[in-house]
Amino acid sequence: MGIDHTELMRTLRSDNRVEAGLAYIEEDNEFTTAEQIELTEVEAPTFEEKVKGELYKKKLSELGIEDIRTDEVGNVFGIRKGSGDGPSLVLCAHLDTVFPAGTDVKAKWKDGKVYAPGISDDGRGLAAVLSVVRALNHSEIRTEGDLIVGATVGEEGLGDLRGVKHLFETSSGIDGFISIEPGSPERVTYLGTGSKRYRVTYRGPGGHSFGNYGTASPIHAMGRAIAAISQIRTEEDPKTTLNVGVIGGGTSVNTIAETAEMLVDIRSNSQEELEKLEAHVLDLIRSAATAENEFREHPGQVIVELERVGDRPAGSQSADAPIVQAAAAASQALGFEPILDQASSTDSNVPIHLGIPAVTLGGGGDFGGCHTLNEYFDPEGAFVGVQKIFLTVLALAGIEGTVEPVLEVRKKKSEV
Repeated sequence: MGIDHTELMRTLRSDNRVEAGLAYIEEDNEFTTAEQIELTEVEAPTFEEKVKGELYKKKLSELGIEDIRTDEVGNVFGIRKGSGDGPSLVLCAHLDTVFPAGTDVKAKWKDGKVYAPGISDDGRGLAAVLSVVRALNHSEIRTEGDLIVGATVGEEGLGDLRGVKHLFETSSGIDGFISIEPGSPERVTYLGTGSKRYRVTYRGPGGHSFGNYGTASPIHAMGRAIAAISQIRTEEDPKTTLNVGVIGGGTSVNTIAETAEMLVDIRSNSQEELEKLEAHVLDLIRSAATAENEFREHPGQVIVELERVGDRPAGSQSADAPIVQAAAAASQALGFEPILDQASSTDSNVPIHLGIPAVTLGGGGDFGGCHTLNEYFDPEGAFVGVQKIFLTVLALAGIEGTVEPVLEVRKKKSEV
């Protein structure tokens, strides 16, 4: 017989320490928001997360997290040790934002909301992780399993999930994974949309549009490729998409261009469909150069260069997986109707793809304008998101001597 997650939540909430932790999180809401602002006001463009990482490391240390280290790519993680008999569970958010260096990230209050680029994505996630740890400390709960607590780098854009990829490339003792993003306590993200991104550059000799007419054109070759790509019909289930998002090239209206460039985005909820579409698109891109050269009767004159600038794996797991049901039951225990979200792209993509139980949960609070200069966060009632994470962590990692963890130990642990 499977685990009754609803009954598990009742058991957790019958523990006075758990109720004390939940109450503390509500009382901590104002401090959590202040810490969220403090972290957001430290710039952290993708690939430039070092300063914020150092601040986060200091905060983890102040909370008693042990063995904290910054790894080769900039991830910051430490351990809150359990009894040693349970699974190892990662609890993290990401340090980077989409905004370039020099962006004004100073928080401004207006009508009860705080405005700042990155305040929700992922300032909220970073603050929520710390709030969960404070609640565990305050309630003096020792989990059965170890909590691996910290923050990743490179989650956004061309960061290409490099932080979480490195974490799993160098650690074999992780049994489960929770990442925190902005969002409501109802939602559970448990499916990962994969993507492949390419910078495609066509090159040729160039020349005058009249005097050198007949020379193979990189722009014409790229136009052939775009036309062919636009005719592809993709799968609706699993959802699979493609897009040419940026194009450029040429110097004037009467010049045969020497270069033309485009950025191509390929996505799917299925790794198999993702790789199949990738192969098809790349074949069309190469064939377009050949077709332009053959049409102009200049074999090999236009060449094409392909640079993969993004590779996020797709992944799926059952909606009945213990980690998914535990998170859903935590929402329900707080009076919400749980929503299992459609697939999206988060740090959880990597562990899900590897077959490791993982979910991405919302840190609570109303928010909007993510990835814009008008990003905002409303802290009213935001503590409920943290409470949901707190209950999910306790269900997965267990409580020493009283509640067995629902997360299974997958393999022999090594240093994380």
